[in-house]
Amino acid sequence: MSRKESLLPLKTLIVSFHASNTILISFLPLYLHYRGLNGTEIGWVLAIESLASLIAQPIWGYLSDKYKTVRKILFICVLGLLVGSSIFFHMDTLSTILITGAAFYFFATPIGALSDSLAQRRADELKVSFGSIRMWGSIGFAISALIVGRILDQFGVQYMYWPYLFFGLVIFFVLIPMKDVKVDSKPVKPRDVRKIITNKPFLLFLFSIAFITITHRMNDYYMALYIAELGGSESLVGVAWSTGVVAEAAVFALAGFWFKKYRTLIFIITAAILYTIRWFLYAAVDDPIHVIALQFMHGLTFGVFYTAAFEYVTRLIPSTLQSTGHLIFFSVYFGLSGIIGSLSGGSIIEAFGGSTMYLFMGTLSACGTVFLILYHLLPYGKENTVQGTK
Repeated sequence: MSRKESLLPLKTLIVSFHASNTILISFLPLYLHYRGLNGTEIGWVLAIESLASLIAQPIWGYLSDKYKTVRKILFICVLGLLVGSSIFFHMDTLSTILITGAAFYFFATPIGALSDSLAQRRADELKVSFGSIRMWGSIGFAISALIVGRILDQFGVQYMYWPYLFFGLVIFFVLIPMKDVKVDSKPVKPRDVRKIITNKPFLLFLFSIAFITITHRMNDYYMALYIAELGGSESLVGVAWSTGVVAEAAVFALAGFWFKKYRTLIFIITAAILYTIRWFLYAAVDDPIHVIALQFMHGLTFGVFYTAAFEYVTRLIPSTLQSTGHLIFFSVYFGLSGIIGSLSGGSIIEAFGGSTMYLFMGTLSACGTVFLILYHLLPYGKENTVQGTK
């Protein structure tokens, strides 16, 4: 089997998952607003997603490492996604949305982390860059944002479940021919996880990036409401996201080239600085078109930051605990950060408006940048130290 053929199911999985995730990220706040929830209540629903992610990611990651399979764990999670979403999208009260949302997200949130972990391992096997595979997620995101944005603009945000179900079914069927990863080691035991939770460089790095990832998640959740606040429509929300992920896809595609130039931490710090600039610029705009114009910075911030951080974390954790370490990383990046970002962002945008929220985000990113620079200056942050921990 050729390299292209062996990666086709994986690329299709990544395209489909991120296409479905686009619908949640871009339009769920508008959908919940349609259901009658206010900014604070929307924040609680989004926080449930992040809480479920925080709990679910390490559990599914550990099971993946324990039984030395990613594909079978993905099957279980996708089945949970299909069943859970069919219930979640038919609830219309805050309490039922929260309860069913917790169950739905418990299965749905690990899929992205598991697929990226699988992509990282397949990239290592085939000697290709992780970014060249992960870029297909950005393509799926961009296509979905444009197409689904137009559909919902025409028919209404209340119908967002149907395109979500479509992409969920594609994920399920594409798993059938997919190749699993090979792990030549003994199955891990619970005590082996101590190697990760007592890894000081890993923990300090997660603490440092959390200041940045909180702002990233806050933007994920509330950019749509900010665009609406400035007078934009659902289709403009889709255009904004597609503009950002096109730049993101370009960064992922070229990761194999720009990673060779400088140390990984330099890219992480540079992206953190750009995050700070980006949020202050968003706070200053007064037209939704300006937000769209600035979305090219999404690639320079998330594209660089995520790719570099994922690569850095991969070298910090033992190869036998890759899935566990990756999903703990995801728990911080999208779980813990999402809880803080959704609750604080919802309260701020409801009380003071989107501009104040982005000012807060810029300040938080600046703090995170300082912590990353300090981490880089410590012995833990030296490139040769990181490589020695692999």
